[in-house]
Amino acid sequence: MSLVDILTVGSGSVVGFALGLLGGGGSILAVPLLIYVVGIRSPHMAIGTSALAVSANAFANLISHSRAGNVKWPCAAAFAVSGVAGAAGGAALGKMVDGQKLLFFFGLVVIAVAVAMLRPRAAEGDPSVRINPSIAVRLIGTGLLVGLVSGFFGIGGGFLIVPAIMLGSGMATLNAVGSSLLSVGAFGLTTAVSYAAAGLVNWHVAVLFVAGGVVGGLMGVFLAGRLAAQKSTLTRIFAVAVLAVAVFILWKSGPALFA
Repeated sequence: MSLVDILTVGSGSVVGFALGLLGGGGSILAVPLLIYVVGIRSPHMAIGTSALAVSANAFANLISHSRAGNVKWPCAAAFAVSGVAGAAGGAALGKMVDGQKLLFFFGLVVIAVAVAMLRPRAAEGDPSVRINPSIAVRLIGTGLLVGLVSGFFGIGGGFLIVPAIMLGSGMATLNAVGSSLLSVGAFGLTTAVSYAAAGLVNWHVAVLFVAGGVVGGLMGVFLAGRLAAQKSTLTRIFAVAVLAVAVFILWKSGPALFA
């Protein structure tokens, strides 16, 4: 195994570990890790490869949440179907933007993720909510918008999807987290297919990244149970680290914005 392969598996492990330990936010690190650690020079290639890896991990986690009864399938499907259309449009637009400029705007999104993680997540909601025409309309509208953002930046968008699903349906946080994974997987797959059609997915790296993510995820889930009391503190520490990554991305890609 080459050094690049080792770095790829390690980077995937970092993302998986963060997702398993904190339950979200970690996938936002996939693109910067692929660019600055693995060494993928093209931001578009990193986005396409990241989208495929994030999609695979999301669908894997969806299975466990479904078995636990956390997924509200009618609501999840309404949000995901409309979001896929948005993700397809967003991916098409993203490929038209200069890679370094796209990376700069990606850095701004990473800042938004860090801020969202620093804010406490409300636990209110109705765990027995059922879809109706009014809820369906709200989910379709918010799904389209979030899908557009997800496809444009090639991110899973869980930090946006969870509150959007809660806003659209009123479901409880745990159900929103479980239900969001269908959209994270679907949006990521849509983006990956769009980028793959343009030859912008590194399949070898994607496989190694996913493999590392599985291992890291298992480690994160294991520690999550032991460190449950410190989860809020760990989330804040991770958010600060994500913010530092965002500043680094803006510093590296900022000159290209004004070139």
